[in-house]
Amino acid sequence: MIKQIAWNTFKNTGNINTYLEFKQVIDTEQNIKADKNEIIESERNNNSRKNCSRF
Repeated sequence: MIKQIAWNTFKNTGNINTYLEFKQVIDTEQNIKADKNEIIESERNNNSRKNCSRF
């Protein structure tokens, strides 16, 4: 929805800064998701190693 709002604002005003700010927010969100996924994957790997060593 934010993407649509930003795009419509850009179309109506012609202000490229609005769209560029939106793009920056999207990139930041994607980086956060990627970092979060890496942390989760790392925790899974650590947990599986701990469980294997018990047996």
